[in-house]
Amino acid sequence: MLATSLSGVTKFYGGRQILRGLDLAVDERARIGLVGPNGAGKSTLLRILAGQEDVTSGELTRRKGLRVAFLPQHIPSDECGALDVVLAGRPDLAEIEQRLAACEAELAAPEVAADLARIERVLARQEQLLRRFEELGGPGFAGEARSHLRALGLAEEDIALPMAALSGGQRKLVGLAACQAQRPDLLLLDEPETHLDLPHREGLERFIRAFEGAVVIVSHDRYLLDETVDTIAELENGAITLWPGNYSAYTLAREVALLRQQQLYVAQQKEIARLEEAIARFKLWASIVVDERHIKQARNKQRQIDAMEKVERPVLSRRKMGLRLRSAERGGQKVLELRDATVAFGDEPVLLGADLLVRRGERVGVVGANGAGKSVLGKALTGELPLADGERWIGPSIALGYFAQGHETLDAEASPLDHVRAAKPFNETQAVSLLGRFLFRYEQVRQPVRTLSGGERSRLQLLLLMLGSANCLILDEPTNHLDIDSAEALEAALEEYDGTVLVISHDRYFLDRITDRIVEVRDGELHSFEGGYSAWVEAKTPRPAPPPPPPAPPVAKPVQPPARRVRAQKRF
Repeated sequence: MLATSLSGVTKFYGGRQILRGLDLAVDERARIGLVGPNGAGKSTLLRILAGQEDVTSGELTRRKGLRVAFLPQHIPSDECGALDVVLAGRPDLAEIEQRLAACEAELAAPEVAADLARIERVLARQEQLLRRFEELGGPGFAGEARSHLRALGLAEEDIALPMAALSGGQRKLVGLAACQAQRPDLLLLDEPETHLDLPHREGLERFIRAFEGAVVIVSHDRYLLDETVDTIAELENGAITLWPGNYSAYTLAREVALLRQQQLYVAQQKEIARLEEAIARFKLWASIVVDERHIKQARNKQRQIDAMEKVERPVLSRRKMGLRLRSAERGGQKVLELRDATVAFGDEPVLLGADLLVRRGERVGVVGANGAGKSVLGKALTGELPLADGERWIGPSIALGYFAQGHETLDAEASPLDHVRAAKPFNETQAVSLLGRFLFRYEQVRQPVRTLSGGERSRLQLLLLMLGSANCLILDEPTNHLDIDSAEALEAALEEYDGTVLVISHDRYFLDRITDRIVEVRDGELHSFEGGYSAWVEAKTPRPAPPPPPPAPPVAKPVQPPARRVRAQKRF
């Protein structure tokens, strides 16, 4: 049974067309992963499904009584408390509470107290509202909201904090709890994994798998898409193509389909060329010898071409950012070192007596829970944060390149063109061309950075890192906001990079492909593991105890031969 559907939907932003006659049907138990390049319109499509945005043309159809919950990509950071945000997810209960308060105020009014008939009417209305409030679960909703927050991993002391005091990952958890509190039939999630640490990403997977309704999810986490969806909806050029299976199945099926389309396209072009050659030949003959048969044959061949269902030329590889990372200098064998390092904010230590040595050519992945101090470690290694105690050492020939998680290294008021020309002495034409290789449209290169999306800012930071030619890169959540194609381009560039990489990430697919050593930040200490992410997870997973050996079979007692009876002879 369908939960909702889109038919012939078109969407314009100004003069730019985002969606072109798009069709999509969402079944009541669907698990759909929505993928596509940055700017393709994925978030716009989710807002249309949520009813938060109108379509230019086309139709949105919903099942009667369908309850929809939408988790936006960015959760507001304001003074509203986490519990209040979840309670606000049920405006129907808030409305009933307001009406009940109005009934109580009306009963307390002197003019009502003197009118028995009016009192009865107000009491009847109050009774009806109370019954409806109980049916909707109002009396226990505050406790339910707390349980949702705790189940998703928010600590009890954080529940009363304002959203502005919570981290990005914690705000995501609050948003998920607010969605859960609405008891939806359709769950729309826009990059729910952003800022979540590894344990919470695993919890998000369990949450989606346990949800009984339909889910449409926009995500750049390939592990998450592999574990939670059974259909991939590819949004490209304003249209949707559905692929059965998870993300890994989609990539394989798409590659096979494109190769098949390429074969069909080449074969059809050969046939069209053969027919056009025959048409030209018949026309030539008709011009030499006036013969109606030659003209008819030329027309028949043209009709064959016109009647063909044309195969479009496939795009075998999407346009990706042209990231090429190279170091200007080789650097020494010993790159970075922390010796008994302590970093504290006031009286609160974040890292305590940390020791870390990074050698040339290593690919170090830094993992840990939100708030454990991963970004603090990165900033301590770059020298941005001073050490309260201990020593930081950097090799004399080491040039550092730093990717900031919050894009703090970018000037929000400057344009991408300004940033590129400040990094290298390019003329305007060269700088615009280089930005075009990183997927910036011509009109974007002169806009302030504050107008760019998160993915566009990340691409700009990576471009500046490329221009810096550093021989040691410290990357803090570089795949956040990048679409999957851009993340794969970054992975390919890092695999070919000849320098040293220390990357802080929660992207499990990225860590598996890039790192050869894992450093876990836990309880203010650094725990190093030689090996990639999957090997680290396997090493941390407790192995079940071997089953006890089966009990030994009972030892059979030797069978004694029966004693012979000797019949006493009667003596006479």
